[in-house]
Amino acid sequence: MKLLITGGAGFIGSAVVRRAIAQGHEVVNLDCLTYAACLENIASVADSPAYAFEQVDICDAAEVARVFASHRPDAVMHLAAESHVDRSIDGPGDFIRTNVTGTYVLLEAARAYWQAQGRPEGFRFHHISTDEVYGSLGDHGKFTEDTPYDPRSPYSASKASSDHLVRAWHETYGLPVVLSNCSNNYGPYHFPEKLIPVVILNALAGKEIPIYGEGANVRDWLYVEDHAEALLLVLQQGALGRSYNIGGENEARNIDLVRMICALLDEMRPDAAPHDRLITYVTDRPGHDLRYAIDPTRISTELGWRPSVTLEQGLRLTVEWYLENEDWWRPLQARAGVGERLGTKA
Repeated sequence: MKLLITGGAGFIGSAVVRRAIAQGHEVVNLDCLTYAACLENIASVADSPAYAFEQVDICDAAEVARVFASHRPDAVMHLAAESHVDRSIDGPGDFIRTNVTGTYVLLEAARAYWQAQGRPEGFRFHHISTDEVYGSLGDHGKFTEDTPYDPRSPYSASKASSDHLVRAWHETYGLPVVLSNCSNNYGPYHFPEKLIPVVILNALAGKEIPIYGEGANVRDWLYVEDHAEALLLVLQQGALGRSYNIGGENEARNIDLVRMICALLDEMRPDAAPHDRLITYVTDRPGHDLRYAIDPTRISTELGWRPSVTLEQGLRLTVEWYLENEDWWRPLQARAGVGERLGTKA
């Protein structure tokens, strides 16, 4: 297939680009290269004849239409999004523009293209979203595809809005769509403002490792390569109009996750051990959801997918990658907001 992948220079998007080309697909990577994008993420495939890059803002309707007309994709995988909760607290406008308006523009361009092509049966629009749209869980229970939406941050509200738009374009216009909502991703090429890379890089620098509140917030961690595999499976085999929750089946409290990373660094960089001496508790961010957990029964039973990487395995792979790739993460630390405490304006 020829895939139009939006946000393909980002963390998850680049993993999808690399895997799609490895599976024999052609890829058109549409990315406007915001602060969190990095072309080095897809350097390994940039010279492939199966790869093309378009620096385009998904809110630019004319340019998005040009990309459809020029490249004539068989399917769309929509990953382009503003995704950092703390930044959404300080500046929600960017999240509304990209995640809501941008998704609307892309849906309209896809619909016009699909109709102009005679509504081909094989066309797909795959919208990739987050489990944060469901809100917060207590100590028990898990999110299913039927869990009511209850977003608590500007970020999750903007993603919930985009999910609703995609479903509306399917029901109203017949656009062939599939949706997926994932748990927290981690792994190589993770932009260094998110929790796991912050812990690794602060520990390596001997800086304080900030933990929100008491570190009791629970997340379900999904290795990014597992996620990329699942996304391509949903695109090709998912039922039209259906959504699929994709989880790592690896729940952990933030404080336990951080201690696991510190233990790995103690092993790999023993001269600076113990790294957990750097843990510092800071004021929690506003509206911090207590717990996320995904029930992956649907994707497991319908599509036969299960995560292959445990949290212990994935963290080891991730820490090793950051230790071996300083030339990737070091320049990114100079980008706006990286290394600063964000999300305090509320």
